[in-house]
Amino acid sequence: MVGTHFSRKNLDFTLFDVLEIELLAQFDYFNAHDSETFSMVLDAATDIAEKIMKPAFVDSDRNQPELLDGQVKVHQGVHDYYKAFSEIGLLSAPFSFDYGGQQLPKVVAAAAEFICGGAHNSFVMYSDLTKGAANLILTFGSDEQKEQFARKMLSGEWTGTMCLTETQAGSSLSDVATTATPQPDGTYRIKGQKIFISAGDHDLTDNIIHLVLARIDGAPKGTKGISLFIVPKNRLNTEGGHLVSNDVVSIGIYHKMGQKATPAMHLEFGGQNDCVGYLLGEANRGLPQMFLMMNGARLGVGMGGIHIASAAYYASLQYATERPQGRRLNEKNALGEPTTIVHHPDVRRMLLQQKAIVEGGLCLILMCYKFLDIERAEQDPSVKQYYNDLLELLTPVAKTFGAEMGMVATNQGLQVLGGYGYTEDFILEQLARDVRIMSLYEGTTGIQAQAVLGRQIPRNGGKAIDLWLTEVRKDIEKAQNDDVLQTYATLLETNIAQWHKTTQHLLSLAAKGDAEIFLADATLYLELFGILNVAWIWLKQGIAAQKTLSIARLSEDALQFYQSKVHTMRYYYHYELPKAQSLTQRLTDDTNLTLFDNDFEPLC
Repeated sequence: MVGTHFSRKNLDFTLFDVLEIELLAQFDYFNAHDSETFSMVLDAATDIAEKIMKPAFVDSDRNQPELLDGQVKVHQGVHDYYKAFSEIGLLSAPFSFDYGGQQLPKVVAAAAEFICGGAHNSFVMYSDLTKGAANLILTFGSDEQKEQFARKMLSGEWTGTMCLTETQAGSSLSDVATTATPQPDGTYRIKGQKIFISAGDHDLTDNIIHLVLARIDGAPKGTKGISLFIVPKNRLNTEGGHLVSNDVVSIGIYHKMGQKATPAMHLEFGGQNDCVGYLLGEANRGLPQMFLMMNGARLGVGMGGIHIASAAYYASLQYATERPQGRRLNEKNALGEPTTIVHHPDVRRMLLQQKAIVEGGLCLILMCYKFLDIERAEQDPSVKQYYNDLLELLTPVAKTFGAEMGMVATNQGLQVLGGYGYTEDFILEQLARDVRIMSLYEGTTGIQAQAVLGRQIPRNGGKAIDLWLTEVRKDIEKAQNDDVLQTYATLLETNIAQWHKTTQHLLSLAAKGDAEIFLADATLYLELFGILNVAWIWLKQGIAAQKTLSIARLSEDALQFYQSKVHTMRYYYHYELPKAQSLTQRLTDDTNLTLFDNDFEPLC
C-alpha cells in the first residue's frame, strides 16, 4: 500500500503462505499461540509504529541526544516508544513465561520489529539491545542474576547494552584490555574504557545493565582469556537497598552520520576504582557467550537494512506515482500531458530492484528466525543440531544481504526522487544516512565474509553446505512441477552447480595453507552466496504465489498481489541472478591483485 512504510499484505504472505509459521504452534513451547495471536502482535506493533514512532522520526534526528552534567538526555519520542513497547508486552514477548514473557516465536517478534524499525530505525535499538543482553543473562546467569537483572530488563524498568569495542580493539577482540580484578566477596573491580556503545547512556530508565568483555587478572592472552561481566551503571547499596553510582562514566557522545536518536557512547569503567562487575557464566568464556548475543544481533542488523529499505521503497513508490515528469517514450506528441515517472521503464527498474531486495531479504531473515524457533522448541537433539548448523551458515549471509543490499535499495529510492531525494524535505536523505551503518554493525562485511568462507563452509567437512543444498533442492523439485516456475528452478540449479565448483576451487586453495590467497576475495564470495540465497527465497515465494493463483478465485486486488510476486521473482532472476556469473568468473581467476607485496606498493 502506497503511503506507508511497509506492506502488511506482503508480511502476512511471507509469514503464513511462504514460511507457514502457524505450524510452530504445534510445539509445546509455543502452544499458547495461533495465527490470531500472531496477527494481534503485528497489529499492536503497527499501532505503536504509526502513532508514536513515525511522528518522531525527523524531529529526533534534528534534536539528537545531549550529554549534560554527566547524563545523556534523549528525545521524548524515545521515552514514549519504550514505555508503550514495554507496557504492551512486546519487549518481553519472546521470552519464557517464567520471566514475564509470552513464549512468542522469535519470527513473529522479528516481524513486529520490522514494522517498528521501518517507522523509526533508531528507536528499536534500545529495545533490541535490552532483549539481547537479557537473553545472555537468562542463558548463562545464576538464578540470582536472572532475578536481579533480567527480570527488570524485560519489564522495561532497566535497559541493557553490549560493550565490546575499545580504541585498540575493534574487530580484533583478542586485544581487549579492560581488566577485572577479583574481590574477596566474589565480585570484580572493572577498569577500562569502551567506545561506540549504542544506547550506552540515556535517561529512559534509572539503570542500564552493561555486558562488558574484560580480562581477569592473570588470564591467558588472546581471546581465550576474555570473560563476560554484568556491570550496572548503578548498583544496589547493600545497606539501604537503593541504587548508587557504580563508577560508570559517560566521557562523550560520538557524532554519527545517521541513527542520531540513539547515542553512541564512550564509556569509562572504574575511573575512581569503584566499578563492581559480576562474572556472567564461566571465566575465560566471555567471547563464545557474547557471540550468542552477537549472532542474534546480526540478524537484527540485517533486518535493520531491510526495514529501512522498505521505508525507502514505499516513499519512493509514492513519489513515483505522484510526480509528473516527461512523456512516455513512445509518445509522439511533445506537447502532450506529462506522465508520472512510475511509467518510465528506468524508474520502474529501480522500483522493482527495491521491491525484490526488500521482499526477498525480509523473507530470508524471517526464515532464519523461524529456524531459531525450531531449534529452541524441538526436543530431538539431531534436529536441533540440523537447524543450528543451518543458522551458523546463514546468519552472516542474512546480515550482509540485508545490510549491503539495504543500502543499494535505499539509494535507488533516493535516485527515484532525483534532486528532491538529496534534500531534508523528503525522508530519503535521512534513510540513506541511517542505513549506512548496517554494514559496519556487529562485524563489518569483510568480517562476515571471512566467517562464512573461512569457517562455516569448510566446517565439519562441508556439512553445512550439504544441509543447505538439501533445503534448496526441496524447493527446486517443487518448482520443476510448475510450468511457470520450471525455467527459474533450472536457472537456480545451474547457478548453484557453478557456485559449488567455485567453492571447491577455493577450498583447494585453502588446502595449500595460504590463508591470504584463500580469503582474498571472501567478500565477493559472500556476495555471490547472498545472491543465490535470495534467488532461492524468491523461488519459495513464487511457489507459494503460484499455489494460490492456481486454486483460488481471487479478488482483483489479490490477483494483482500474487501476480506481482511472480513478476518480481522473474525480475530477480533476469536482473540480479546474472550478477553471479561475473562473481564466479572473478573467484575462479587465480590472478591476485590485492595481496600485500613488500617489494611493490600500487597504492601510491
